[in-house]
Amino acid sequence: MLWIIMTFLLINAGIFIFSYLRTKDINLKTSDGYFLGGRSLTALYIGSSLLLTNLSTERMVGLNGQSYSGTMSAMAWEVTAPLALIMLAFVFLPRYLSSGVTTIPDFLEKRYDRRTRQIVSILLLLGYATSFLPTVLYSGALVLDQVFNISSALGINTFATVFLISLVIGAASCCYIFFGGLKAAASADAIYGVGLILGGLFIFVLGIMAIGDGSLLNGYTELTSVHKEKLNAITADNAAEVPWPTIFTGLLVNNLFYWAVNQSIVQRALGAKNLAEGQKGALLAGVFKTIGVFYLVLPGVIAYHLYGGHIQNADTVYPKLIVDLLPTALIGVFAAILFGAILSSFNGSLNSTITLFTLDLYKPLFKPEAKEEELVKTGRIFVVILAAVSIIIAPFILFAPSGLYNYLQEMFGFFNVPVLAAVVVGFFTKKVPALAVKWTIFAHIVLYTLSKIYFGHIHFLYILAVLFPFSVLLMLFIGKLKPRPSEFKLEKNAKVDLRPWKHAKLASVLVICLIACIYLLFSPWGLAK
Repeated sequence: MLWIIMTFLLINAGIFIFSYLRTKDINLKTSDGYFLGGRSLTALYIGSSLLLTNLSTERMVGLNGQSYSGTMSAMAWEVTAPLALIMLAFVFLPRYLSSGVTTIPDFLEKRYDRRTRQIVSILLLLGYATSFLPTVLYSGALVLDQVFNISSALGINTFATVFLISLVIGAASCCYIFFGGLKAAASADAIYGVGLILGGLFIFVLGIMAIGDGSLLNGYTELTSVHKEKLNAITADNAAEVPWPTIFTGLLVNNLFYWAVNQSIVQRALGAKNLAEGQKGALLAGVFKTIGVFYLVLPGVIAYHLYGGHIQNADTVYPKLIVDLLPTALIGVFAAILFGAILSSFNGSLNSTITLFTLDLYKPLFKPEAKEEELVKTGRIFVVILAAVSIIIAPFILFAPSGLYNYLQEMFGFFNVPVLAAVVVGFFTKKVPALAVKWTIFAHIVLYTLSKIYFGHIHFLYILAVLFPFSVLLMLFIGKLKPRPSEFKLEKNAKVDLRPWKHAKLASVLVICLIACIYLLFSPWGLAK
């Protein structure tokens, strides 16, 4: 255990020092430097940071838990994400960068009005502060507790353990954000990203060998010949983790919001050195996501072969695999990588949240004349407050209902559709007014709430598939009834080179082919036949 702790501490300390040194060429006294890494991020940093901001323990634990208790249909959360990343590269990012915006609500102000920007910023802040940030801490604390057996060693209950570990994670995250801003977080992500993929794939290989009593071939034969129904990712069953008809409807809407409009994700791409690097980074993340099925979903099926269906809490499956399969000498290394995944998700959301607060609320509402240094100082103060609130809330998630991963996705459904609709309509129309956005947000929240009450038995992705076109049509209808007095024209204020990557289209076609191959593999025409 001492070796595990020592390797865990040394790896994380080394990566923090490296990340801090990487910020020496960035002016952290400006908002661009602090919040967007000086707009200097290259493809590897962007791709890794996109991946790690998305990948944290709630996803690693949650998706493997879903495949353990269900089927490979859970892989849709990973494998279909590249479709949204392609849209980010070709549709959203060029428009964001050409306008020189720092946040998505910043774009909404340019397109509609300041009140729209503030309403959306408040919605995003509430979503991150009350749901996502505490959940990242909570799920991360559960994993680290199982790896290091902290609750037993200290003789404390789970509630106190979650609080203690959340405090450590929150403090470490504040160090990254407080001293290094986005560039430090993104630099750490590049290292943790490689480690996460290699470590996750290693557990996948060890799991197959464990099924086959030390033989990869026997393990593969066992995996593909017994319980083959669990390898099927194509099912329309409403009880499935992701029914396949939602892939190009509700799930696509959900993914487009997350990957192309969600501030904590898009902020990585907004910090790109130029459009070409941003596109390469987005498509690189798309490749990472298709590979993710092998270390984020398939280990859950492997766990079913190893442990049967006897584990009641599916969220404990992945930590159990780590402890049971990895050699003792490597447990500390992979625990450090997992800690990095937790930290990255927390860093990404924390950084985007303080950006929203500082630039979208604090400056326009309280200090319009605030200087750059004052904005950075305010961001640093707010990051401590927000982290403290998240740490306090995290242990209480113990009392939340089961199915936390889907619960989080459903909670974001309260505001993701109208925000995505506002951005899309804003791109492609010139006469739709700000009033349309405000009415659409109100109508969506009411209708989505009613769907939870009266149609709770229907998968929420089907609901989103209906509400998104409804939101777009409602905005267009209001635009016809009461159009803007003058046509909107987005002013060009590009701060980086907007020349696209010359191989972007070819890379996108290859990524789509990879998605099709993965789905064919895990289908009744592939391993599940």
